[in-house]
Amino acid sequence: MTTQLATMPSSGAHAQPTRKPGAPAADRYQVPALQRGLQLLAQFTRDERQLTGADLARRLDLPRASVFRLLQTLEQLGFVERVGDSAHYQLGMAVLRLGFEYLASMELTELGRPIIDALANATGLSAHLVVRDGREVVFVAKAVGPSFMFNSIQVGARLPAHATVLGRVLLADLSLDALKTLYQGVELDSFTPQTPTTLESLKQAIDADALRGYGVSQGGFEAAISTIAAPVFDDHHRVSAAVSVTVPAQNVDPSTQEALVAQVRSAAQRLSQCISHVPAVGSPISHSPRKSMA
Repeated sequence: MTTQLATMPSSGAHAQPTRKPGAPAADRYQVPALQRGLQLLAQFTRDERQLTGADLARRLDLPRASVFRLLQTLEQLGFVERVGDSAHYQLGMAVLRLGFEYLASMELTELGRPIIDALANATGLSAHLVVRDGREVVFVAKAVGPSFMFNSIQVGARLPAHATVLGRVLLADLSLDALKTLYQGVELDSFTPQTPTTLESLKQAIDADALRGYGVSQGGFEAAISTIAAPVFDDHHRVSAAVSVTVPAQNVDPSTQEALVAQVRSAAQRLSQCISHVPAVGSPISHSPRKSMA
């Protein structure tokens, strides 16, 4: 079958485009229309949720007629939808379904869900499983405790990594040089007086949390909200996720903080053991080089 595809004539409406000299051989198997459709979907962001066909044609450097056909196809499949009777489009529910199916298919999510469920039940607080995507943290699973008071964060929500304790925990593997590369040309926006505004101060906070093995933010990103987070490690001891609980208070009660920290760390350690297939040995993670840094 591969030989037949490689020797098909290049003429005709459905023929493969002729490969340019020096272009990778894999290019012959690319589908330009599919590529353009996916590029079109990627133009919609949280800051620009609605775009017109003219906007998209200009950004993609495509004829308006081509963009119109792409929009019509994507609209029929539910990946975009028209905003009322206007010329604007926005992402459709099919994109959301794909996103949730992806999250549900992740081994990390499948293994982590019962663990954060148990954490929420034990603490009575909302518990979350979070990963990092570049300079943002993404909530991939959540569990609401039996006596929850705070439940505004939804699965799929994104927060700036530099401004949150979750981000500090998830950035622990990065050196200062790696941080500079990640944030090259990007200013560190300040959300509260506690927000690091330089990479040096961010790195200091990251290292302090890594040394403790957990992080606590008390009103550090959002007023009246505190977060306790601990890292989840893979079998190479790389930080792959974070487990957290959200406390609906400006400050965590000192009489309960130690117990909450222990519960969050224990949940993170259990998930680390699950994803790295390492059996539990005592309370600390047995393969962790930080195990003596409680």
